[in-house]
Amino acid sequence: MKKNQTKAWLFLAPTIIFVTFFSIYPIIRAFIMSFQSGSLINLSWTGFSNYQYIFKDPEFWLAIRNTLLYALISVPVALAISILLAWLIFSKVKNKAFFETTFFMPYVTSTIAIGIVFRYIFNGEYGMLNFVLRALHLPAPNWIDDPAMSVTTIIIFGVWTSLAFNIVILMGALRNIDPNYYTIADMYGASGTEKFWRITMPQLVPTLAFLLTMNIIAAFKVYTSVYALFNGQAGVGNSATTAVFYIYNKFQMVGTPGVAMAATVVLFIIIMFVTFLQRKMMKKIGGR
Repeated sequence: MKKNQTKAWLFLAPTIIFVTFFSIYPIIRAFIMSFQSGSLINLSWTGFSNYQYIFKDPEFWLAIRNTLLYALISVPVALAISILLAWLIFSKVKNKAFFETTFFMPYVTSTIAIGIVFRYIFNGEYGMLNFVLRALHLPAPNWIDDPAMSVTTIIIFGVWTSLAFNIVILMGALRNIDPNYYTIADMYGASGTEKFWRITMPQLVPTLAFLLTMNIIAAFKVYTSVYALFNGQAGVGNSATTAVFYIYNKFQMVGTPGVAMAATVVLFIIIMFVTFLQRKMMKKIGGR
C-alpha cells in the first residue's frame, strides 16, 4: 500500500509542482505585492496605501461597475440562447455533427481576429449591423465611438463568443439523458414543452452549474474582447474599461504594479464570493 502511495505521489509530483509554481505562487506573490509600492524591481512596503488609492479612484469603480454589468447581463443571456439552440439542434436537426462543428469554430478562433471582424460589423458608418438596422428603419447607434454604447457592444460580442463552448457542452449533456424518459413521456401524451421543463432541464442542472461557473469567471476576467473591439483601448474616455483592463493599465502602462496587484486581489475576492453564491444557488435548485 505504501509502495503504491509513493508511486502515486511520484506521478502527481510534476502536476503539483506545475500548479504550485504557475498558480499558487502567483496568487501569493500578487497578495504580497499589493502592500508594496515602487517599480517592479524596487518595491518597498507601504501597507494599505494601494488599497486606499483604488478605493478612491473613480476609474476603478467604473471598471468594477462595467465588469459586474457585463457579467450580470451577458452570462444569463448567453446561457438562455445556448440552451435554446442546443435543444433545437438536438431535437429537430438530423445532421447534428455539422452544426456542432459550425458552432464550435469560433471557440478555436482567436478572439483578437474575431474582434477585428466585429469592429467592422459594429462600425457606425459602414458596419453591417447598422446597415441592417437602417433597412428595418430602426435606430443605428455608433457602437464603437459612442461612450454610452461601449458596454452594450462588449455584451453583444461576449454573448456571441460564449455560445460556441456552451452549445457543445450542452449537446454532450443532452446526449447523456436517458431516451427512455422521453419514450415514457410520449406514452402519457406529454407535449414538447412539458418534456423540456420536466425532463430536460432537471437533467441539465449539473451541466448548467458547470457552465454558469465557467461563464461567470470568464466574464469577470474579460479583457481580450475590449482590446480587440476598441483597437487596444478601453473605448472612448475609458468608457469600456473592465477590471482586468484596469489591472493591465496600472501594471503595464502606468507602471504601478502595487496598485495593479491590489485591484487583482479585490477582483479575486469578488470572483470567489460570486462563485460561492452561484454554487449555493445551483445546489438548492438541484436539490428540489
